[in-house]
Amino acid sequence: MRFHAPAAERTDDVVELPHDEARHLIRVLRLKVGATIRVFNGRGSEFDAVVAAVSKDGARIRIGAGRDTVPEACVLVTLAQAVLKGDKMDDVVRDAVMMGVAAIQPLVATRSEVALAALERGHRWERWQRIAVSSAKQCGRAVVPAVLEPRTFKDLSVSLAEMTLSGPGLMFVEPSASTDALSIGDLDEASPRETTVLIGPEGGWAAEEIEGGATACRLVTLGARTLRADAMALVVLTALFTRWREL
Repeated sequence: MRFHAPAAERTDDVVELPHDEARHLIRVLRLKVGATIRVFNGRGSEFDAVVAAVSKDGARIRIGAGRDTVPEACVLVTLAQAVLKGDKMDDVVRDAVMMGVAAIQPLVATRSEVALAALERGHRWERWQRIAVSSAKQCGRAVVPAVLEPRTFKDLSVSLAEMTLSGPGLMFVEPSASTDALSIGDLDEASPRETTVLIGPEGGWAAEEIEGGATACRLVTLGARTLRADAMALVVLTALFTRWREL
C-alpha cells in the first residue's frame, strides 16, 4: 500500500498525511496504529513507514528506511495537451503520468470546447492534480509530475518561441496540415534533454495555430490513421519514448 506523503524527507520523522490520503487510510483501508505502509513524497524519494496515530481529523506516520525507486525517464517531456471535452482529459493526465512525463500543460486552443473561465469554475485544474497523484501511486512512480495552470495556446507559443535551451518542441498535426510535417520516424534517434510535445483538441489545430507553432516547434505527424483525441497522447508518448530508447 503506497501513500503520497509530501512532507516525508528523513527517517524517523513523524509527518501528517494529506487529507485525501488520510481518509483513504482510515475509512477505506481501515488501517490502525502500527500498520506498515510505503510512502513517496512526489519528488523522487520513497520510504517504508508505520502508522503512528489516527483520528477523525487525520493520520500521522513515522518515516522508516528509504527504498529504491522506479527510474525516471531521461528525457524531460512536458505534455502540452489541448483540453478535451467531458472527462476525457482525466484519462490523458492519468496516462501521461503513467508514461513518465515530467509535466502536463493543459491548453485552451481555438477549437477547444471549453474556456479558461469554465475550467476555473469547475475546479478542473485541482482535479487533474489529484489524478496525477493517484496515477503516480498506481504506476509506482516516486515523482508526481506538475500539472501546470491551464493557459491559452497563444501564451504557450510565445513562451516556446522565447526558449533557447531546451530546443524546439514537437507539435503533432494531421498530415494534410502542412507539407513541412515530419514523420515520427524522421526524428533524430538521439534523445533531447527536454522537449515540449503539443497535441491538439478534437477538432484539430486551427491554421493560425499551426503557423504560429511552426516558429517554435517541429511539425510532426503519425501518418494518415485517425486516432481518438483522448488516445493521441498515449500513442505519441509511446512512439517517442520507443524512438528515444526509453522503453
